Amino acid sequence: MTSTSRLLTLLSLLQARRDWPGPLLAERLEVTARTVRRDVDRLRELGYAITAVKGPDGGYRLAAGSELPPLLFDDEQAMAIAVALQGVSSSGVDLDEAAARALTTVRQVMPPRLRHRLDNVRFADTWRPHRVDPKVLEAITTAVRDQRTIRFDYGDDHDSMPRRVEPHAIVARNGRWYLIAWELEKRDWRIYRLDRMNPRTPAGAPFARRPIPTGDARTFLAARSKGSDEADVWPYYGEVLLHLRPVDIAPWLGDGEMEQVSERVCRVRVGSWSWAGLISWVLRFDVPFTVVGPPEFVQALPGFAGRISGAGPV
Repeated sequence: MTSTSRLLTLLSLLQARRDWPGPLLAERLEVTARTVRRDVDRLRELGYAITAVKGPDGGYRLAAGSELPPLLFDDEQAMAIAVALQGVSSSGVDLDEAAARALTTVRQVMPPRLRHRLDNVRFADTWRPHRVDPKVLEAITTAVRDQRTIRFDYGDDHDSMPRRVEPHAIVARNGRWYLIAWELEKRDWRIYRLDRMNPRTPAGAPFARRPIPTGDARTFLAARSKGSDEADVWPYYGEVLLHLRPVDIAPWLGDGEMEQVSERVCRVRVGSWSWAGLISWVLRFDVPFTVVGPPEFVQALPGFAGRISGAGPV
């Protein structure tokens, strides 16, 4: 390992965990403890604040400095940053221009071999019409971290009383950002979209965290999207035989389950908010099908047929 690559590896190790015993660093780098001390001194000269504790239990720790030192990345880290910056548009946060400028800066200082790799990575990113203001994201995440109540106007309803909530967690899902919060007036859990929030400052009083009904914020958001408060499951499940190949069903399967029965028939189990939601999912394929179960789903079919036949013009 060259001295430069060893320095990058040492910096990556120091960034990966809080404390590193000197002997363990020497073992990972396959050098002597004296070489480790010399490399640490070189990083300090570049502006990195590295503290050292002497003695048999001593070691090194990368601390926050007073100035931003030169950022040193290995090849894979540089590629990860460049790809992430290209994908900012689909994140849902309004940082496209800043990301483009940052990507240009990173590319300019890349060595030719990395610049060539980056230029080969090009993909079409999606644009979201509803973007989150970075200042809103920062304000809400700070309130979540500090466990302080917040007030905010929501959507276009700026003339009514602001919502007052205890913010517990932020979840990003499919290009949208959601706040999981306990609403103080309603005395219940609520989910808010950050792109519709207009926080009022300053933040309010501190609060004690409450247990989220499903145990964690991600599961709670997924459960609410399925009409449940307790678990990430649909309230209705149905099983059908579809006269299609697996490749024709897979793009629309979502969290459903599929088993190939024959060359052109598949058994599919999917969930929805209602039996009507299930039959509409099946009808989208416009192919012959058989409802296998459960019995409640089978019994609901005549009602759907009657409604469909009576939906024509009078």
